[in-house]
Amino acid sequence: MSVTAGPPGPIRVGLFVTCLVDLFRPSVGFAAVKLLEEAGCEVVVPVQTCCGQPAYNSGDRPDARALALNVMSAFSGVDYIVAPSGSCAGMIRHHYPELFADDPGLSARARAFAEKTHELISFLTDVMKYDHVTVSYPRRVTYHDSCSGLREMGVKDQPRELLKTVNGLELVEMKDADVCCGFGGTFAVKYGEISDAIVSEKAKNINAAGAPVLLAGDLGCLMNMAGKLSREGRMTEVRHVAEVLAGMTSEPPIGAPSRGA
Repeated sequence: MSVTAGPPGPIRVGLFVTCLVDLFRPSVGFAAVKLLEEAGCEVVVPVQTCCGQPAYNSGDRPDARALALNVMSAFSGVDYIVAPSGSCAGMIRHHYPELFADDPGLSARARAFAEKTHELISFLTDVMKYDHVTVSYPRRVTYHDSCSGLREMGVKDQPRELLKTVNGLELVEMKDADVCCGFGGTFAVKYGEISDAIVSEKAKNINAAGAPVLLAGDLGCLMNMAGKLSREGRMTEVRHVAEVLAGMTSEPPIGAPSRGA
C-alpha cells in the first residue's frame, strides 16, 4: 500500500524581536507577527537574548560569542530567523560566521544559521513574495534608509514597494535618505558630539521633505531621530515601517509620551 504525502506545512519563522523592540516598542513586534502570518508563515517567538552586537562592536568577542550561541540554540528549530531590524539581522548574517570562523565545531553551524536570517521587509518581499498590503494610511511620509539594513542586508526598494500599496499613503523622498542618522549603536554613546552633528543634518533633511511622518526599519535609528526632532520642537510623527504596513498605528508615535504617562 502506498502512502501519499500531505501538503507541506507552513514555513516556520522564528521572530527575533530585538532588545529595543522588546523594551521600548513592543508594537513593532506585534506588527511583524501580523505581517508574517498574513504572508503565510507560522511564527514562533522563542525566549531570547541580545544578538551580541553591542559586545561585538566594543571588541568583547567572548561575550559576543556566548550571546550568539544562546541565539542559535533558541532558534534551532525554525526554517528562517527574521528580525524587524537590519542592524540585528546584519549582525547575525554577517558577523556570526566571523565570530566562529576559527572553531571547526561551530563554523558550519554559524554559517548555516546566518544564511537563514533575514530582515523583516526583505523577507516578506524577497522570500515570501508578499507584494501587497490591504491597509489605509492617508498620510504623507518620508523614509530613512538605515545603514545596516541598506548596506549589510540590501534593504532599499522593498519597503518602498510595499508602501506604494498602502491606500492613501504618499511617499516623499528626503535628500540623502541613505545617509547615516548618527546612531550607530555604541557610536552614539562613544562619540556624542559627532553623533549629534550627524543627526542634526538628518533632521534638516527630514524637515525639508515636508512630510509629517518619518518611517524607517530600525528602531535605534528611529529613536535617535525622534529624540532630535523632539528637542528641536518638531511635531514629526515617527514610526517603524512595519507598524504602517500592518495597519497598527494606534500607538503614540515613537518618542511621544505613552498613554497614561
